Amino acid sequence: MKTFNNPILPGFYPDPSVCRVGEDYYLVTSSFIYFPGVPIFHSKDLVNWKQIGHVLDRPSQLPLDGQKQSRGIFAPTIRYNDGVFYMITTNVEEGGNFLVTATDPAGPWSDPYYLDAPGIDPSLFFDDDGKVYYHGTRPAPEGEKYSGNWEVWLQELDINSMKLVGESVGLWRGALRDVVWPEGPHIYKVNGYYYLMISEAGTAHHHAVSVARSESLKGPYVGNRGNPILTHRHLGINYPIANVGHFDLVETQNGEWWGIGLASRIYGGYYRNLGRETFMLPVTWEDGWPVMSAGTGKLEMSYQKPNLPESKPVLLPACDHFNNKELNFSWNVLRTPREEFYSLTERPGYLSLKLRPERITDLKTPSCVARRQQHIDFAASALMEFTPKAENECAGMVLMQSEDYNFTFVHTKNGENTVLQLIKCADGKEEVLKEVQISASMLYLKVEAYGQDYSFYYGESENSYKPLIEDVDGRILSTDIAGGFVGAELGLYASSNGESSENNAYFDWFEYVGL
Repeated sequence: MKTFNNPILPGFYPDPSVCRVGEDYYLVTSSFIYFPGVPIFHSKDLVNWKQIGHVLDRPSQLPLDGQKQSRGIFAPTIRYNDGVFYMITTNVEEGGNFLVTATDPAGPWSDPYYLDAPGIDPSLFFDDDGKVYYHGTRPAPEGEKYSGNWEVWLQELDINSMKLVGESVGLWRGALRDVVWPEGPHIYKVNGYYYLMISEAGTAHHHAVSVARSESLKGPYVGNRGNPILTHRHLGINYPIANVGHFDLVETQNGEWWGIGLASRIYGGYYRNLGRETFMLPVTWEDGWPVMSAGTGKLEMSYQKPNLPESKPVLLPACDHFNNKELNFSWNVLRTPREEFYSLTERPGYLSLKLRPERITDLKTPSCVARRQQHIDFAASALMEFTPKAENECAGMVLMQSEDYNFTFVHTKNGENTVLQLIKCADGKEEVLKEVQISASMLYLKVEAYGQDYSFYYGESENSYKPLIEDVDGRILSTDIAGGFVGAELGLYASSNGESSENNAYFDWFEYVGL
């Protein structure tokens, strides 16, 4: 019996949404203030996913200027109808709810159509009569009597004018009395019933999936007496998979149903450096209701594979030698880049980063390219060529949860000496944990993590790594300390720390491997 392991997308890939087109499956996730936004993946077997691009890859689609780390793009939904793909989402501080369209899911996607729709977590439902409906979550119309007193609501969408039309209707507030944050709604029509599946109780430890149904799209919706149909909140803080929720359903061409949603792996205590990841579980139907992970009722780390033609695993090269003219899809930057700060052509075979005044701690776009931490144990290394000319200049590696919680592992100048530093930033306060004097301009840098112990090494050759500092507590890279909704990222960084500079840092390669 062939099985697959969860998560199907490890690392910071939260709020997944999935759709099927024939024998092809497409999946998108939230991206918050990272650019490009909304990564999109393709699969034939629901297990092995290949990223084919980003839905939002132009500044005109994705204004993120000045937004904090866990703002930006929330909870996308992807749907397909009559030859067109639709992705609908929220830019929480710039324009609100909007949708984009494409005929090729790899792009290009249209510029946004902004909707006059309050709230967050929009989704689309295409009914049998050809009408299209927006549904999302918004504050309760009588006023927010308590934090999270919201409702799921619905309104028709005219896809010719891309405007909401007619009256909006409140549908459901969740399974529990006085529930908080009913969110992530999706409507499905199965055997004559309309099913409304949501998550509730917030996206942290008490996250839960609930479902209601109605014979009419506009209700009334009656909740399943078995609600919540999935949660881990009753399993305690030591259970290794936490905050399970935000699921979307898909039916395969062979009649199986699967749920794809988010959860977090905890380690080193109740800490979630990897953020909310994408998991999958089987769904069956009993007595007219969906049952998730029948037999255990829990999100498991492995299941029997779907009854689909098996695909080969998508294996990305561990080492990026920067030989292409564009960065590969695993890389992203912070907020919307308004000027060029990196180049792969200035010095072919190298990533060149300009030293600019912006810092990793600013609400701006620093000279930084980053990728997700995807493993509890990992090693990341790079070969950098850089000579700091002034005390304000630095370049190296960065590990970040947010602008206020991060580590910078940088070559810089201290007085007349060139030095290598590890700087810890916690709650916006920076502290140099270790500094050594060095003279080389070519430096091998490496970070190794085993659980919450992060160690930092350097050398003048691949065979001469020396520890700068070992077993640094990495828990500041968890949302449980830093707050917010994202996972840890790591990457390459250069800054002139508020001053002007003509200097560049050059990176020959970057390697990331799970251990």
